[in-house]
Amino acid sequence: MNKFAERLKELREEKNLTQYELSKQIGISTACINRWEKSLRIPNIDSIIILCKFFNCSADYLIGLED
Repeated sequence: MNKFAERLKELREEKNLTQYELSKQIGISTACINRWEKSLRIPNIDSIIILCKFFNCSADYLIGLED
């Protein structure tokens, strides 16, 4: 599993959200979130920005460049 996939799942679980609940809150499909968490797809920059704003974290953290 890549660092982005690990971090996304970790951040989602810290907020006690299912993939479905997260998808409804940020307007991205559940299938897309599922693929990201399974490292089957990578998000585009717009999606990374949405995730960073939602989780209040930096893009560097989310993609694994910093701890």
